[in-house]
Amino acid sequence: MRTRLRRILVAAVALLTATSALPAAAAEGQSRQQHPSHGGLSATIRYTEYGIPHILAKNYKDLGFGTGWAQAADQVCTLADGFVTVRGERSRFFGPDAAPDFSLSSAARNLSSDLYFQGVREARTVEKLLAEPAPRGPSRGAKDLMRGFAAGYNAWLEQNRVTDPACKGAAWVRPVTALDVAARGFALAVLGGQGRGVDGITAAQPPTTTSSAAPDAQDTARAARELLAADTADMGSNAVAFSGTTTANGRGLLLGNPHYPWQGGRRFWQSQQTIPGELNVSGGSLLGSATVSIGHNAKVAWSHTVATGVPLSLHQLTLDPADPTAYLVDGRPERMTKRTVTVRVKDGAPVTRTQWWTRYGPVVTSFGASLPLPWSSTTAYALNDPNSANLRASDTALGFSKARSTAEVLGSLRRTQGLPWVNTVAADSGGHTLFTQSQVLPRITDELAQRCSTPLGKVTYPSAGLAILDGSRGECALGSDADAVQPGVFGPARMPTLTDAAYAENSNDSAWLANADRPLTGYERVFGTLGTQRSLRTRGAIEDVSAMAQRGRLTVRDLQAQQFANRVPAGDLAAADAAKACAALPGGTATGSDGKAVDVSGACGVLAARDRTVNTDSRGALLFDRLWRKIPAAQLWKVPFSAADPVHTPNTLDTAAPAFATALADAVSELRAAGIALDSPLGQHQFVVRNGQRIAVSGGTESLGIWNKVEPAWNPAQGGYTEVTTGSSYIQAVGWDGSRCPVARTLLSYSQSSNPNSPHHSDQTRLYSQEKWVTSRFCEKDILTSPGLKVVHVRER
Repeated sequence: MRTRLRRILVAAVALLTATSALPAAAAEGQSRQQHPSHGGLSATIRYTEYGIPHILAKNYKDLGFGTGWAQAADQVCTLADGFVTVRGERSRFFGPDAAPDFSLSSAARNLSSDLYFQGVREARTVEKLLAEPAPRGPSRGAKDLMRGFAAGYNAWLEQNRVTDPACKGAAWVRPVTALDVAARGFALAVLGGQGRGVDGITAAQPPTTTSSAAPDAQDTARAARELLAADTADMGSNAVAFSGTTTANGRGLLLGNPHYPWQGGRRFWQSQQTIPGELNVSGGSLLGSATVSIGHNAKVAWSHTVATGVPLSLHQLTLDPADPTAYLVDGRPERMTKRTVTVRVKDGAPVTRTQWWTRYGPVVTSFGASLPLPWSSTTAYALNDPNSANLRASDTALGFSKARSTAEVLGSLRRTQGLPWVNTVAADSGGHTLFTQSQVLPRITDELAQRCSTPLGKVTYPSAGLAILDGSRGECALGSDADAVQPGVFGPARMPTLTDAAYAENSNDSAWLANADRPLTGYERVFGTLGTQRSLRTRGAIEDVSAMAQRGRLTVRDLQAQQFANRVPAGDLAAADAAKACAALPGGTATGSDGKAVDVSGACGVLAARDRTVNTDSRGALLFDRLWRKIPAAQLWKVPFSAADPVHTPNTLDTAAPAFATALADAVSELRAAGIALDSPLGQHQFVVRNGQRIAVSGGTESLGIWNKVEPAWNPAQGGYTEVTTGSSYIQAVGWDGSRCPVARTLLSYSQSSNPNSPHHSDQTRLYSQEKWVTSRFCEKDILTSPGLKVVHVRER
């Protein structure tokens, strides 16, 4: 049997080899000319259950081709929309005032998005990064993947009809170039920096009157904390690695549970990529990426969590009294660079705006409406984003994909430094574990912040990790670490890293408690906090995984059970007290926020009887959820946080606070007004609709502390929580049993395709609803024996 399988593989590779390859010189010239490729690229795609493609190719360019083809087949409309974004053409096709989907920047309107991305294109920012020699710039293999991806996407468009109603017949679905693919990678890299400030960058204009207004320090610090915390609310994650000391067979285990948007351009897409003898990896890729972002190979598995490091800094400029577009550095004036950008607009005249750039980066006048940074006649603020010089994420991912141990995963991070805003958690077949916050951060040491912070920065840095440095002093430049890939960032030696712990876990808090028994300390404030209150999700996760590690004899089945345990840490802490307080209310009534008395007596028994889970059949879960959301965080607990017991504090629900009874009355009134029984099963009112059919969804919101996080939209008129905006996405539970094939179970919660006409639009969503998994087909024998096997040979014409 093994000989027969080997012959099948050899025949497939021979078929690929027989196709003509595009000469390297032709590919280079084509990329420079920005024309779609016609060089004879090809790949073989073996589809198994749930539409998962296993892409087989003979080199990186062909692998990119197969990946681009297969992604287009599943996600052409979403991909095309993103390419319109990075080309700065949203206003041309969709109008200037419509909103993007926020997957590639925080721009509130198409016009500001276009002004930014068109400016990036006109400045040739991405081309310059592509031209950098590795490791500062992308390697040849990474660039070949980008070229191949563009060619594969274009070939699919040329050879197939678009059936997705989201873009069928749309003029904006067009061929792309390798530059478009690279520009999408650039957009993802700067999401936490320039991407967060797009509106403020494109709106920044010199003052027309004399003014010296300064933002309020406390308001700015509070807004910065909320802004940075919103990242983990929108794109949080859990991941845990267990070492061989805790497992049944001495080998490692990894459970990855990233929480990403369920719609739009930041979805994951699942595949296996194989170049025989060179690369063999399975996992989830962010759309538009030619590499696997989160996944496993035969020896190692990894996942990412959004990190607490602040990937930007601000530099407060002292302006030349005679010219608000010039700033002083060590007493000498330096003129800003003027970048004039014109954007085409649908049904209107082109719009031209000017952006202003400095040695530190662009002038920015706000981060959203809540964090203004006014450009006065005396002061302006420039945004430093070190990831605007980082196009290395593909090489980091390739390093992970080829790694044979957690040590080699760490080696890839140290060699390439390509991750802009995530932590890495990994395990390997040798029983080793890894947690590391190896991300690209501005080199803001606590000493530099102390010495160079402006009065505003002296408040924002300790409070939120956002440095605001004095841009008028040359001595306040960021400097460099000798081991850093690029100037102005921390080198690998400064990254918080934990190796070979019994467990290594992160749920989007700082690195401090990756393992509660081996706290990480000694890192700079810009990486995150030390000794501060953890989220309920972190606390619940540490309780769960530390108990698992102590119990030992763990297997992949234990990881699967953890994913769908659906325990509610907030319920364990507060449900019993809430039920008692409810029962003690005089006359069984409470006063709502509108001042009206509400009969809440029916809620007391429901709260007492609920099982403190968020399974689809959990009764009372919805009531507790709506109650919990209405209690202000500052009025929740009697016992405050203690750094000496960070996993178990704060605790004890403060039912004596007026906020509790008010929140209970409001929650009961809300459900009754919607016609929802207080003890109704959660799945009847927490669901998504696919092709007109409801699919129940388990899990729950961030503030409840649930591992299986989902953030649905509340629409009581439509039945409750009617759509999930973000939450558990590409989930993987991976281990090893000593054979050549890893033991892996995966699940893509929102399924492979956004096309409602695809058979893979909701098939894995139904699995997710049923808490079932996909058995990974990694080895050739498993792929070729799939009952749903479909082999497609794709090539350029």
